Amino acid sequence: MADSVYLHPVTLVSGPQAVEGGAVRLGGSMAYAREFALVLRDGRAVEERVTGTRDAIEAALGRLSGDLAADAAEQWAHLAKSHPPLQLGARTVRLDQPQIMGILNVTPDSFSDGGQHDAAEAGRAHAAAMLEAGAAIIDIGGESTRPGASATFEDEEIRRVVPAVEYCAQMGAAISLDTRRAGVLAAGLAAGAHMANDVSALRYDPRSIEVVAGAGCPVVLMHAPGAGEDLHKGAGYADVVSEVFDFLKAARGRAIAAGIAAERIVLDPGIGFGKSLAENLALLNALPLFHALGSPLLLGVSRKRLIGALSAEEPADQRLAGSLALAIKGMEAGVHLLRVHDVAETVQARNVWRGLKDAALTDYSTLPPL
Repeated sequence: MADSVYLHPVTLVSGPQAVEGGAVRLGGSMAYAREFALVLRDGRAVEERVTGTRDAIEAALGRLSGDLAADAAEQWAHLAKSHPPLQLGARTVRLDQPQIMGILNVTPDSFSDGGQHDAAEAGRAHAAAMLEAGAAIIDIGGESTRPGASATFEDEEIRRVVPAVEYCAQMGAAISLDTRRAGVLAAGLAAGAHMANDVSALRYDPRSIEVVAGAGCPVVLMHAPGAGEDLHKGAGYADVVSEVFDFLKAARGRAIAAGIAAERIVLDPGIGFGKSLAENLALLNALPLFHALGSPLLLGVSRKRLIGALSAEEPADQRLAGSLALAIKGMEAGVHLLRVHDVAETVQARNVWRGLKDAALTDYSTLPPL
């Protein structure tokens, strides 16, 4: 007997006009879906799969009962849910088009640019360049979470990130703090940060959920299989897509139960964290499903290992083209925030993509004949 339900958007279209109505706007983004798959699972096995347009899915939903019916109805409503802007200090970050989050690593051992920006002058210049290029948010990290990275002590992480938060705050930036330690988060928020980005989904440090709830700040909850020092440990998926979905659903529920407002929660499927190449690709192809969780989505794929694995094993600093390809994949799926190293190039790609989407949304009936 089925014990879980999932609503996958399976056919994306350029806009409602392209199919004469009937398309669902996903998460208030610029992505539209016309056909969906209602999947019922019994543990690891798929018990039933119904595909069709909105009318067919709504008829299938009407045949469900009990908790499955309630869950499916909530997911169906979430798919079409528009999200309010994120208020980050004086900056308002709208979520009706993809926004760019620029990465500022102030660590000596980051996988992609370790040591380049840990000196204050270099970090300040890089942050200013990302803001000028169009980054809506600067995400500051003081700990490397790549596989095999050495643990960072809380005091050392605070020493790295607080000066970076201060000089970004002086620029008027919207600031996210990439940390899993409550003490670092509290120090960063006191120094002027506006948002938490926790790669452990608030599991690593039990105090973090209290800090976020008390501050009333937005938070990114990311999937990673490990809850301890090694975030990549403990992977082993029967179906990575449904298991990551279930994890994020539970993490969101815990956060809300702890007093964090639902509209301040952002979800990240955690590409590259404890996942094989095939599992990462499965998640990327299933990104539209995650709108059914009811929160804005963040995608962090910039320069990641899977790009090298799919091409010629290029080093991290030579993965721009692959990073842009995956960023566009995220935009097409309706992802709201893209966490990237190469801000100017991603902003340009976003702007061109946005122009194409705007043109596609023009009412065809008003266009002159060719």
